Amino acid sequence: MIVRIMGEGQVKLADGHFAELNKLDDELLEEMESGDGPGFRATLLALLDKVRELGTPLPDDALEPSELILPAPDATLDEVRDMLSDDGLIPG
Repeated sequence: MIVRIMGEGQVKLADGHFAELNKLDDELLEEMESGDGPGFRATLLALLDKVRELGTPLPDDALEPSELILPAPDATLDEVRDMLSDDGLIPG
C-alpha cells in the first residue's frame, strides 16, 4: 500500500504492518475524543515514525496514487479531526 505523509512524501508499506499501526491509530482517536492535546501529539508522532520505520520511501518524482493519506507531523488536533473516518486515520 502507498501511504502519503502530508508535506513529506510517500512510502510503500506492506499490508501486514497495519495491525500494529491500527493500535496507534486507536490511541490517537481516544486522545482526540478526550481532548488530550499532549497525548495526541505524542501518538501522532509515534504513528508517523512507525510508518517511516516500516515503510520504504518512494522517490520524490514518483507519482503513485496514495491509498492512505496521513497528516503532517505538525498538524493540529482540529486538522486531524477533519481527516478522520469512522475507523480513524487508518481503515480497519
